[in-house]
Amino acid sequence: MRSRGVHLEYSFRPESQNGADMRNPLFDLLSALREHGSIQKTALATGASYRHVWGSLKHWEGVLGEPLVTWAQGQPARLTPFADRLLWADARARARLTPHIEALRVELERVLAEALDGTQQVLTLFASHDLALPLLRERASAEHRLHIELRFAGSIDALRALSEGRCVVAGFHVPPLSEGNHVFAQQLKPLLKPGRHKLIGCVRRTQGLMVARDNPLALRSLADLTQPGVRFVNRQVGSGTRLLTEHLLERHNVRSDRISGFADSIEDSHVAVAAVIASGLADAGIGIEAAARNFGLGFVPLMEEDYFLVCLRDALETPAVVQLRKLLSGPIWRNLVSDLPGYSTARSGEVLSLTRALPWWKFRLPKTAEAHKALTAGASATR
Repeated sequence: MRSRGVHLEYSFRPESQNGADMRNPLFDLLSALREHGSIQKTALATGASYRHVWGSLKHWEGVLGEPLVTWAQGQPARLTPFADRLLWADARARARLTPHIEALRVELERVLAEALDGTQQVLTLFASHDLALPLLRERASAEHRLHIELRFAGSIDALRALSEGRCVVAGFHVPPLSEGNHVFAQQLKPLLKPGRHKLIGCVRRTQGLMVARDNPLALRSLADLTQPGVRFVNRQVGSGTRLLTEHLLERHNVRSDRISGFADSIEDSHVAVAAVIASGLADAGIGIEAAARNFGLGFVPLMEEDYFLVCLRDALETPAVVQLRKLLSGPIWRNLVSDLPGYSTARSGEVLSLTRALPWWKFRLPKTAEAHKALTAGASATR
């Protein structure tokens, strides 16, 4: 294939964009051809002429220097292996870049909103990756004149951004645990202070094993990930899902060094993990049910968890946060979340006491753990 550069551009339109979706005429054409199996059916489905579809196909074959479709007498049109690889590469790239594209789009929209309407409220939100939050952002802008500058980060990074004043609200997720000696307590307690921070209920969602369609390897538990030949794709260090993975491994006495890919196959969002599994490059990963269903994957539930938003106590009654709470507690948010598999709106919009919502916070960590945390923090400060 001849070398070709990739050029990005953006435009302004009256309607809002759906998430971080990016349109590309080549991949739209290939997806339609794969689905419909002929140029004629593709033309009918897309509202284009046969001549237009045929011309577009030949144009892209000329640009790329490779055939994209094969025909056989009496058989439907099929994508070439090269075209199939292109589609999967596009899907993986989009999945990996979704949080960054969303952040860029939000920043552009924020600048435009400030230029056009100085009365709109602006709220900066750093949050662990989630599929419901882009919907929240869109509704906040449309219904409440609230522009949410949404930036995805791991749970720990989001809480650090809040403590450093880089955002007004942070989003993180934890399972409903009571005891205090676990990875969530060790990692999150130093970043959350009763009286200083206030939690806001957002959603409850289900995490589990994302596996290939119909689960051909019959993976049902974390122990099954240690079987020979099973390839695992993990989340990045500092993400809430990585903490959940480590918690579940510890709880079920499964050694991470026996899981192929645990340390070296890393993605930074639920969607990216699902894309890797759907492309056949991995057999399993831990993520939310909604991401698995979006890619037509199988899903084995492991644990429900609460997704919380958190702000400083002094920010709780600011106009932007009040508008956010109003949206979360209303019917629009409940209806949006009800369409996402594995989601519910338990306590959405409620202001929650940190120690009541996270009962493990009241437990003291063992002195050895506290000493280790202090030592680690000191070492990091000297780097």
